[in-house]
This record gives sequence, C-alpha cells and structure tokens, in this order.
Amino acid sequence: MTVTDLGLKYAALDFLKLAAAGDVDEAFERHVAANFRHHNPAFRGDAAALKQAMQANARDNPDKCLEVQRSLQDGNEVVVFSRVRQRPDDRGAAVIHLFRFEDGMITELWDVGQAVPEESVNEHGMF
Repeated sequence: MTVTDLGLKYAALDFLKLAAAGDVDEAFERHVAANFRHHNPAFRGDAAALKQAMQANARDNPDKCLEVQRSLQDGNEVVVFSRVRQRPDDRGAAVIHLFRFEDGMITELWDVGQAVPEESVNEHGMF
C-alpha cells in the first residue's frame, strides 16, 4: 500500500504510531524524505539528530503510549493532536505535530507540547 492509497494523514499517523512503538527506523524509512528538517529546539534540525533522539526516547520509555485525539489534512500538510504518555502511570502531555509532505514523504515537522496538569480549572479538560 502506498501513501497515495492511504492519504497523507494516514502516513503521518503511521509515522507517529511506529515511532511511539519503538519502531523508529521503520518510521523514518517509510515516511521521511531525504531533505527532511524539523523545528524542535532541543535537537539539531536534521533527520539524523531527531531519529537519534527518538531512538533514545524509545529505549528509555518502552511502554510509551500515543493516544491520537484528532487529525486533520489540508493539502500537503497534516496536523495530529495527541496525548503522549512516556509511561502508563504518566499524566502525559498534549502534543501537536504538524507535518509538511512532498511527493508523499515527510519533508518538515513541527511539534509543540503541554504537560497535562494534575488539576485543571477548565471543566472540559485538555482532551
């Protein structure tokens, strides 16, 4: 099955699910373009740096859980809103990933997150 069969939204979801499951190499092989760049300020902006960080995170957090809440596609851009827990007992974080695709491959990625607080004044919650 190709990206055109699945749609870019499903490619973005597959990338995140593979990475969260610890299959970082497969996620990058399937979905990341050679000219990939990202905007996470904690790491250099190239694919190798992000891949290395994701591999280390997978080793440190083998029970990581990704709970996709919403996903949207607009042309060649996809936004995924998720709850990410590093461990099952972790409150986790609300995370938004924004992907830009070219020729069915991820060429650019932004991610922003907010820790889930112990208590929330908002009666609707984060999710």
